[in-house]
Amino acid sequence: MSIHPVMQRLAEKLKRTDLPEFCAGDQVRVQVKSKEGDKERLQAFEGLVIAINRGPQGTFTVRKMSFGQGVERIFPFNSKVVDRIEKIRSYRVRRAKLFYIRSLRGKAARLKEVDREHAKK
Repeated sequence: MSIHPVMQRLAEKLKRTDLPEFCAGDQVRVQVKSKEGDKERLQAFEGLVIAINRGPQGTFTVRKMSFGQGVERIFPFNSKVVDRIEKIRSYRVRRAKLFYIRSLRGKAARLKEVDREHAKK
């Protein structure tokens, strides 16, 4: 299924270029714009990227543990709600989707840290 050329041009025009390169297995801090009454503030959501869906309406899923409870949020890449994304660290993973992390607890959920910045050079 192909996208109509007009829709494709519109999607390219709206595409954000200020976001860093990251992949599944990276720990990121997403600064989300939160509106409370007439004020707007930034709220950080820090966790592990467990899935990335590419495409014109691409999204990425971030999972974190909050008071012993797993919390996941799905963020669109081109959303105005996402102010910025900071890549904190990278872990060695062998899959594109890390849904198996949902069933792991404690030490079993540990991942081995890698330095992808130096590996590219």
